[in-house]
Order: sequence, then C-alpha cells, then structure tokens
Amino acid sequence: MQRLGLNQSLQQKLSPQQIQFIKLLQVPTAELENRIEEELEINPVLEEGEDESPEDNQPDEVPEQTTENDTPADDQQPEETNANDEIDINDYLRDDDYTSYKTYNDDGDEEEREMPMPTSTSLHETLMTQLGFLGLDEKQATIGRQLIGSIEGDGYIRREMESIVNDLAFSQGFETTLEEVEAVLRKIQSFDPAGIAARNLQECLLLQLERMDDGQDVDVIVAKRILQECYEEFTKKHYPKILKKLDLDDEDYIKDAIELIVRLNPKPGGEVSSGNVKNQYVIPDFILVNNNGKLELSLNSRNAPELRISRSYSDMFKAYDKSDKKDKKLKEAVSFVKQKLDAAKWFIDAIKQRQHTLLRTMRAIVDFQFDYFLDGDETKLHPMILKDIAQMINMDISTVSRVASSKTIQTDFGIYPLKYFFSEGIATDSGEEVSSREVKQIIKDLIESEDKSKPHPDDKLEDLLNEKGYNIARRTVAKYREQLNIPVARLRKEM
Repeated sequence: MQRLGLNQSLQQKLSPQQIQFIKLLQVPTAELENRIEEELEINPVLEEGEDESPEDNQPDEVPEQTTENDTPADDQQPEETNANDEIDINDYLRDDDYTSYKTYNDDGDEEEREMPMPTSTSLHETLMTQLGFLGLDEKQATIGRQLIGSIEGDGYIRREMESIVNDLAFSQGFETTLEEVEAVLRKIQSFDPAGIAARNLQECLLLQLERMDDGQDVDVIVAKRILQECYEEFTKKHYPKILKKLDLDDEDYIKDAIELIVRLNPKPGGEVSSGNVKNQYVIPDFILVNNNGKLELSLNSRNAPELRISRSYSDMFKAYDKSDKKDKKLKEAVSFVKQKLDAAKWFIDAIKQRQHTLLRTMRAIVDFQFDYFLDGDETKLHPMILKDIAQMINMDISTVSRVASSKTIQTDFGIYPLKYFFSEGIATDSGEEVSSREVKQIIKDLIESEDKSKPHPDDKLEDLLNEKGYNIARRTVAKYREQLNIPVARLRKEM
C-alpha cells in the first residue's frame, strides 16, 4: 500500500558559483589564461585591457573567506533576474570597485614574450629521406615505407615480420615473402641513427657495435660476444658466469667491453625529435626568493591579464533610465546585461579570492618548511600533511589539496611541485619524527658512497639507517629505494 507523506531534512549543496570557484582554484597558472579567455568569449560585459583612470588599476582589497569551503559568500553570487522585476540601474552606473581588476604582483614593466617553438624534421621523415637514396624498385620501396611506418617513437619495430607481410597483402594488395621484408629491414637498419629499426634491445646494441667494428678493436669484439653469447647473464650482471662462458679468467678482459656496451644508446629514436614539437615549459605558480635570509613569496600572475567591466554597457543603462520603462524589448535587453554584469563581477571577485587562497596556503607551507627553503637541504624537511596546513590557515583539507595538487613553486634551487613538500613522518631513537624525504636522501647518499663492487643490499641499508637512529624496516627501505628508481644491489654491481 502506497502512502504520501512529508519528510523534512537539511542538506548542504554547492551552488553553481561555488562549484565554479572550486574548479578555478584547482587550475594552475599555465591554464588560467585559457579559462579567462573562455569567460571573455561567453560574457560580452567582461573585457581585457588597461583602465582609463590610474586609480582603477589598483587591485581591490581581497575579501576574507566567509564560508567553510572558501567559496564566495551568498551576497557575492550572481542572482537570476526576471525580466518583469524592477531593475535598479544606479548600481551599474557607478565607477566603483568592480570597474577594473589587475592581478596581484603583476609587474607592469614586464613585456610579453612569446615562447619559442622549435621546428625539426620528424624521425619518420628522416628515415623516408634516407630510403629515397637507396634506389629501390617499387616493391622494395613499398616494403620500406611499411617498415618505417611500423617504427615506434623510441626507434624499435615491435610488430612481427609475419604480421607486416600480412599487412602488405591486405592493405597494399600484393604478395611478398618474409625473406624479402627482412632484406629491406636490414637496409633500413643501416640508416642513421645507429640502432634504428631493431626488434629488441639486444639487436639494437649489436647494430651499434657493428658500426664500430673494424676487426681490430678488442673491446668491440668482446662486447659483441657478450651480447651474442651471454646476453641474459649481462642483463643480470652475473659477471663470473660471463667469464666462465667466454672461457676467460680475469674480469679485466670484459670490464672495458661492458663499459662500452653501457655507453650505447638504448633508444635510438630519441635522437630525432618527432615533428614540430612545442617545448614544454613549466610555469611556476609561486616565486620564492631568499633575500639575505628573508624569504619573499610572490604569486606568478603574468598569465592573468587585466580584466574590467566594459564601460560601453553603462550607456545602455543611461538610455534605459531616460526612456519609457514600459518598453518591453529594452527592459529585456537591460535585464540580460544585468545578469552578465553580475556574472562578470563575480568572476573578477573569484580570481581575487583564488589568488588570496593560493598565497595564504603557500605562506603557511613556507613557514612550516622554513629551514628547508633557506638552502634547499632535503634533510631539513619536516613531516607535513594536508591537515597541518589546513589547521594553520583555518581552511578545509579539500581546499589545501586542490591548491597543492597541480601547483609549482620556483625557488633559488629549482622548481618543485607543492606535493613535494608533503611527506609522512618516521620516528627516531630520540622520539622525534623526521620526514620520509630525509630518509630517502640518506638512502640515496648511502648508495652513492657504497663500494660498487659490493653494493649494499636492503638489509644492510636497514642496519646502516638503524645505526643513524632511524627506526625503519627492510620492506620500507625497499619501498623508498624503488621510489627513488634505484635498482637492487645485484643490478648496481660494477666491476
């Protein structure tokens, strides 16, 4: 039996303006310009450019956060306006706080610079040019083009030769044999860069050694034998097995040959850039300068142009004020402009609030990690989690997470993502907690200073750390070593 009833409950929902602010807060400086351009396109009231009066160029005071989620207060959010409602145009004829906006820390003397875009020949274009010099017949040229098209960005052909034969039969419409395809492949493998079109790493290294082999260089001859006869032992650094297999009794016989192999290029395709590639530039969101022990933090805002409310729309309100208020079309037009004005005001205010939140969060991080930011010594990093910063600035953890997720800071010793400064804590014998990054740095230092002929296994690293007062288990040592992209002791062994 169905019944009707009333149920009263309280629910917290984010308004569209709050959701938009959250997305705006998460956008890094590199993408902020695109976001502003989108707003300029959809809102004719908002425009870009310098203001007529110098007073308007000064940024307004940033309003304090008034809600838990750090979104604009309700009175700042644009309201939907009905065309039948009476419109108070006096609010839009004033030259008040919203006539202009200029981003924080913007140096007016900075000139706009275009990022360089290098242009170069792609790997496939380079290979196709060399293919044209071979003087092949039409069938061989077709096979060559198919093979070059199968070469991946790192320079390898990972598709089976039988599959390429089938591809030629179905796509090109003529029959060929595996022997014919491999014959053309050998010609392509003679192209530059050396090692191109190899089917695996072993073949790639051997192709490069073939270019060096003049029949007299002992190191090249031994290196080829190592790759041909002892490749598996070489990859696992089982040097005694290599000596036994090659019937040698002294490691010096293979030492120089192994050093030669290690110097070869495992990714020959990386020597040629692919196409008209636009260089990737990291645009820091914050800039931190150490001025004689005083840390000066600023927000990089060069990608956020000056924004203002278009003054031309005030003429529409003046005309509406002098005209017959009963003109329905004019009233609808003014109502539309009013909504766009409200939206533009909120967007300008949201940009200001975004920058205020970013600076407030970053200042707390700098204060927390002050010792580290003075000289960049990783051992001075303190354990820090999102909750620590959220409590310092009295904001929600989710807000701090959004700020730290995709932002970077430029320091005197490099550019770092904000996530870099957050780490878990590890207890020491003295009862203090140190950052996991400090422990990783010590592990890195221990490995760099080890005897390469007898590298430290993980249990030895555990003992050395315990001697230094760090209570850490072997499995944690292994985890940190893997995070540092350092191989196990056996693979670090050198002769």
